[in-house]
Amino acid sequence: MQITHDDLAAFIPSLQQPGPRTLLHVGCGTASPKRMPACFQGSDWQEVKLDIDPTVRPDIVASITDMAAVANASVDAVWSSHNLEHLETHQVPTALSEIRRVLRPGGFALINLPNLERIAQLITQGRLEDVLYTSPAGPVTALDMLFGHSPAIQRGNHYMAHRTGFTAKRLGAQLTQAGFSEVRITPGTSYDLWAVAITHAK
Repeated sequence: MQITHDDLAAFIPSLQQPGPRTLLHVGCGTASPKRMPACFQGSDWQEVKLDIDPTVRPDIVASITDMAAVANASVDAVWSSHNLEHLETHQVPTALSEIRRVLRPGGFALINLPNLERIAQLITQGRLEDVLYTSPAGPVTALDMLFGHSPAIQRGNHYMAHRTGFTAKRLGAQLTQAGFSEVRITPGTSYDLWAVAITHAK
């Protein structure tokens, strides 16, 4: 699913202004900048990488539940791709509060994660272990989307285990409870959800 600058600028006023912007890429892993959403591909974005795993060589080694190394209201956007499901359920509100804390007024978070409703449909259709698509990490099944990518976990990467999950309703409620002023959630094309959560502008 492609999300462009123009898609977001239509309802995020801060993106309608020119100038350099800072993107905090949480849970960056080893992903190439070329794999980021189209909305962050412009030369006006400076990417700061944050990850709990030091072996991926992020700019900041930290958990998204404690980003003390990132100052309050210091970034224009946060990009989180398939991170929140790796937290314990009780840690999710803390992570979302941290994401909101580091965003400038009028900033936004773009979040992508598995859609439990679509996964449940696959399971009831008897497709639990069917290969549904191939990611950079390898083939992905509904079982992988539910509990984490099995081959990666088998290789010892326990950061890949999933410990919670989200429907559109649950994700929207938690983002609202975290204090975001506007939340928009859209089902993706790969059994996933996309959320845009905007902070209050001054």
